[in-house]
Amino acid sequence: MFYQEQIDSILRFGDVIKGFALSSVNIDESILMFQKREYPVDAGYSIDISIPTFCVILTPCCSISDKIISLTPLVKLRNTFFQNPYFRDDLTRINRIMQPKQVFLPDVWENMPPEDKEKRSMKGPGYAFYELFVYEEHKLFSEYIVNMKQKENIRTKYYMIDFRNIYKVNYEKIKNQENILPKCLQLSVYARDELREKISNYYSRKPDEDKILLES
Repeated sequence: MFYQEQIDSILRFGDVIKGFALSSVNIDESILMFQKREYPVDAGYSIDISIPTFCVILTPCCSISDKIISLTPLVKLRNTFFQNPYFRDDLTRINRIMQPKQVFLPDVWENMPPEDKEKRSMKGPGYAFYELFVYEEHKLFSEYIVNMKQKENIRTKYYMIDFRNIYKVNYEKIKNQENILPKCLQLSVYARDELREKISNYYSRKPDEDKILLES
């Protein structure tokens, strides 16, 4: 079960909510460069405001307080996911550890150079698409069409979140976990644990140069 049938009154990590505006800053160059220019001058940055239909809470359950919350919008899936038969059977498989060959389309894996295939196989099971987590279809979500190019298009209500796309929101009414937000869906304990495990993996990955130093 991906969603909890009964939604409780506590705000939780992974909850789907609505009614929030998100903002992001686009920077052309460092603001320090402005010191070398005469004003008025093009600021070199812009601010985008979006109001997604649904957002997901990515603040850990026990840290939802102090008028601050971290949110990420639910977005549509990539059409390439629907081309992979392993994903197509259950798109939430993207959330879990898988065998290296399951990441690729069957013909791509079969035609991969033997040395690349062996290198990937030696790494063993692991996460793919480290930054993504898929939310199962639900009647609350709007259906959209996935363009499959030379194949028949697919209608779906699957959505996903991207860990690279997290926003801090200041909200006066967030003082504790009390549910004062328009909470729409709550993950099951199992699904929330999958989200916790995958986002932990996303942030805990070590670059090769660090691994070398830490293991020496």
